[in-house]
Amino acid sequence: MVRIWIGFLALSELLLSSLVHMLYGFYIFSTAVASDLLQALGECFRPNAEVVVKEVLSKESNLDGLPPIVLVHGIFGFGKGRLGGLSYFAGAEKKDERVLVPDLGSLTSIHDRARELFYYLKGGRVDFGEEHSIIYGHSQFGRTYEQGQYPKWDEHHPIHFVGHSAGAQVVRVLQQMLADKAFDGYNNTHENWVLSLTSLSGALNGTTRTYFDGMQPEDGRSMKSVSLLQLCRLGVIMYDWLDIPWLKNYYNFGFDHFNLTWRKTGIWGLVDCLLGHVGPFASGDWLLPDLTIQGSLQLNSKLNTFPNTYYFSYATKRTHKIMGATVPSSILGIHPMLFIRVLQMSQWRHPPSVLPPFKGYRDEDWHDNDGALNTVSMTHPRIPAEHPSHLVVDDSECQPLQPGIWYYKIMEADHILFIVNRERAGVQFDLIYDSIFQRCRKHAFRNTPTLPNQSNQ
Repeated sequence: MVRIWIGFLALSELLLSSLVHMLYGFYIFSTAVASDLLQALGECFRPNAEVVVKEVLSKESNLDGLPPIVLVHGIFGFGKGRLGGLSYFAGAEKKDERVLVPDLGSLTSIHDRARELFYYLKGGRVDFGEEHSIIYGHSQFGRTYEQGQYPKWDEHHPIHFVGHSAGAQVVRVLQQMLADKAFDGYNNTHENWVLSLTSLSGALNGTTRTYFDGMQPEDGRSMKSVSLLQLCRLGVIMYDWLDIPWLKNYYNFGFDHFNLTWRKTGIWGLVDCLLGHVGPFASGDWLLPDLTIQGSLQLNSKLNTFPNTYYFSYATKRTHKIMGATVPSSILGIHPMLFIRVLQMSQWRHPPSVLPPFKGYRDEDWHDNDGALNTVSMTHPRIPAEHPSHLVVDDSECQPLQPGIWYYKIMEADHILFIVNRERAGVQFDLIYDSIFQRCRKHAFRNTPTLPNQSNQ
C-alpha cells in the first residue's frame, strides 16, 4: 500500500511539473509570436513616414577599441534572432554599446555549444571535432557563419563573457579549448582571449535538480524510464523530425548536426530515436548529463582558472533555514515553474545505496537552491578541486579586482529572475546588470580601458 501511495504521488508530481513547464513554454512562444504579429500589423497601418536611420556605422568605427561583452544563454535559452523580438536577457543587452547575444543550441552538450560559440565569434563553419563527432555519432560540421561577429578576436583583442546558468560552463570549456589550441586551423589561440567571465546563476558544479527531472543518480548519464526528461526527449525528437521551417526559425534545440529530420532518417530513423537506439539522448551528447554532479565533476577535472582572466559569480537562492531545516523562503517570490523544485531540492537526500559523487560530499551543503541550481554549485568551481575564491559582501571589498580569483556574491533570487521578464526583478534587474557592465568596462582590463563615453571623443 505504501508503495502504491508513493507511486501515485510521484505520478501526480510528474503530471503537475509537466503541465507547468508546458504552459510556461507555450506562454513564452505565444508572447513572441503575438509581439511579431503586432509589430507587423503596426508597420502595415503606419502612415507613410520617413525612415530615420541612425548613424550607427560611423559610431561603431569609434568602438573598435571597446571589447565586446558576449551574453551566453543557458538551458532552453535562445539568442538574438530567435523567438522574434523577445530577449532572453530581458533587454539587458541594450545597456551597453557593444553587446553580442549568440544563439546556441538550447539542449546541446557543453562541448558542442562551446565549439559553436567560437565560430559564431571568429566566423566559418562550425567544426565539432572529428574524434568527438565519431564517438557521439553526429556530423563533424554544423552551421556556417559567413561573417564572424568579432573576427579579430585574439589575445590583443579579448572578450568579456557573461554566462547565465549552463552558459557559464560553456565559456569555461571554450576558454580551456583556447588554451589547448583545440581548433583546427587556429594555432595561436590562448586562454587570454577571455578577458573576464561573469557567471550569473552559473552551473559550475552541477545540480541535484537533474535527478528530480529524471537523470539517474547512479551514473549521472542515463534517464529514469518515467520522468519529465523522458517527456522532453520525446517532444524534442518529434519537433526535430517534423522539421517545420517556420517553427525552427522561431526556436531550435540545436540538434541539426544529428540529422534527425524526416528527410534524412525516414520513419525507421524516427523509431530508432524514440526507442533510444540513436541520437543525442542515446549517446549522452546533450546538456543534462553535463549538468549532473558527476558530469560537472568530469568536466571540471579538465578545466582551469587562468591567472590573467577576471572571474565574478552571482550565486542565487530562494531558501532559508527554520529550526535547522531548509525551506523555500517565500511563495509569491518564486516563479510557479520553480516552486516545486525549490521545495524538493531543499530536501534532497542522495540515495544511500549509491556511492557519493565525490569525496567529502554532504547532502546539507546542497540544500540551498534557486529552483534550478544549488547555491553551493554557483559560487565558484569546487569539485574535484577548490579554485581560488573570495566571498563579496560589498563591492568595495574587491577593488581593485585581481585576476585568477573567483569573486562571488550570494543574493536572494530564483533562477530566472534576471532573464526573459524584466518586470519580475524590478530595480534589482538594473542594479545587477549595471554592476556587471560597469565591472567589465572599468575594472576588468589588462591595458588602459576605453570607456564608452570616451570612445566618441
